[in-house]
Amino acid sequence: MTDETQGTDQANDPHHRPDPAASAGPSDAAGATTSTEAVPDWEKRFRAPRIGLPDWAEDAPDRSLFVSNATGTFELYAWDRATGGQRQATDRPNGTTDGTLSPDGEWIWWFSDTDGDEFGVWMRQPFAGGADEPAAPGLAAAYPAGLAIGRDGTAVVGRSTDDEGSTVHVVRPGQPAVEIYRHRESAGVGDLSHDGSLIAIEHTEHGDAMHSAIRVVRADGSTVAELDDTNGGTEELGLSVMGFAPVDGDARLLVGHQRRGRWEPMIWDPVTGVETSLEIDLPGDVGADWYPDGSALLVEHEYHARSELWRYELGAPGRGAGAAAAEGRALTRVETPAGTVSGATARPDGTVEFLWSSAAQPPEVRSTSGKVVLDPPGMKAPGSVPVTDAWVEGPGGRIHALVQKPEGAGPFPTVFDIHGGPTWHDSDAFASSPAAWVDHGFAVVRVNYRGSTGYGRAWTDALKHRVGLIELEDIAAVREWAVESGLADPERLVLAGGSWGGYLTLLGLGMQPEAWAVGLAAVPVADYVTAYNDEMEALKAMDRTLLGGTPEEVPERFEASSPLTYVDAVRAPVYLSAGVNDPRCPIQQVENYVQRLEQRRHPHEVYRYDAGHGSLVVEERIKQVRLELDFARRYVGGKAK
Repeated sequence: MTDETQGTDQANDPHHRPDPAASAGPSDAAGATTSTEAVPDWEKRFRAPRIGLPDWAEDAPDRSLFVSNATGTFELYAWDRATGGQRQATDRPNGTTDGTLSPDGEWIWWFSDTDGDEFGVWMRQPFAGGADEPAAPGLAAAYPAGLAIGRDGTAVVGRSTDDEGSTVHVVRPGQPAVEIYRHRESAGVGDLSHDGSLIAIEHTEHGDAMHSAIRVVRADGSTVAELDDTNGGTEELGLSVMGFAPVDGDARLLVGHQRRGRWEPMIWDPVTGVETSLEIDLPGDVGADWYPDGSALLVEHEYHARSELWRYELGAPGRGAGAAAAEGRALTRVETPAGTVSGATARPDGTVEFLWSSAAQPPEVRSTSGKVVLDPPGMKAPGSVPVTDAWVEGPGGRIHALVQKPEGAGPFPTVFDIHGGPTWHDSDAFASSPAAWVDHGFAVVRVNYRGSTGYGRAWTDALKHRVGLIELEDIAAVREWAVESGLADPERLVLAGGSWGGYLTLLGLGMQPEAWAVGLAAVPVADYVTAYNDEMEALKAMDRTLLGGTPEEVPERFEASSPLTYVDAVRAPVYLSAGVNDPRCPIQQVENYVQRLEQRRHPHEVYRYDAGHGSLVVEERIKQVRLELDFARRYVGGKAK
């Protein structure tokens, strides 16, 4: 997980305006206040106040909710656009990013876990301020699995626990929660129709956690319709809920599908069974959301690690999308700068607000009106160097890598910064950690290996059953290119990453021991069998899909894909960091790996911190990056900064 996914860039996927003084006087990781001028650029990028894309209440669009790190910890903020007033809505030691507004704008719902363990309950507070209260009384703590709030105050709450599996509950004001769905496999709430009569549930009852089906049910749980492109789990074709039409009495559901080898939207009416394909002739993955009046779709197109926005006209009522397409006016460009749109929303006045950045330019919440929607207080984040694209022939096809390098001539000490996921991808977006490495004289290479999204369904699905091994083949091909091209010094190569990237780091150090001078693994999978036994239930389902069964059913696959299997072959010094409350990559399996390093007396360092799968506290993130920089420079050089 990159530094950005632990903050606003995940405030999709993740308030009174604080006093600028709260962030104008930053402090170092030890807590000592320093002047802004004395702070190096790499730290300023973390400390500079950041703002996520504001969410807004459907029936009260002047009421918004956004995420910001203005106090030094990512929290939720309420914003009344009519008055300009902002206030901080949540304040917890380890931060809060998961929240939404009720359609009438009267309530802020936010998820309350314990120290980042992702296990908790939904709370709510009045938009104007007031005491927090349980939003769904009677529902015990669980992992969240989707939430939808209706106009009459009814909420549909998805939950997941190790004991119960996946459950969905309808919670009406003043009444006990009613369970309407239960299954051992992964499932979650997709959306609630505008009139509250239909509920869309994404589920994987067929056992393939990578490819969901959709069931639409009534509030009593009775089934209206089912859409399953997996054909009962026999075909690897997924579906995703993108949202019901924002019109009362309109049952149309916007659905993402993979029928043509990539993600793209269609419209499905679960009541009539009618499916309407959309003529969107774009080469990459396509997502969409409704314009507020239901007349058009806001289309987000991701291609080759960059994204752009389009408006898709659905035509006049009764004529449908086909009529608009026939007239040649279905798809029109929504102008955005080159780079990455991390989230976008269409406003009732027809403008579009979007969170944009590039590798060189820090994120901004912009509007097609030409304005910056919110300008956070305090210092501004320094820019960084742009990325260049590298296309490398690999064993499974052309591999796309993003490259940043410092001034001067190579070869450079080079960090291979491996993204998490695995179903994720690096993009031309601002990221503070790669920029820090560049500041210290390192080139940075980020590889969108097989398993990454954004390059078609076949590329994403390719890693199944040879988990980790496939990705390392692609990383090796890009590493060879980086050395042969003169970019990277073969004696000073650093393999690094967080989450799945941390897993691939440890696996790579053991399977490619002569290739790497240093390894930096954050919140990694280190011992796959123990990780499986200890992790949250939803990730168990994903691992069964990736590896084809449980550790008891396919022990040879778990052994082949586990870093612990190869720990005795590791030659490079290893730095590990782990959250003691992490439900995704639990701490015990990291300790098992560390114990083996200790038995070998192999050079390593371990940093344990009191949070979950990453940290939402800015100073903690800075501390972690500083420790990684210091460890790597001790072995491969670089420059002071």
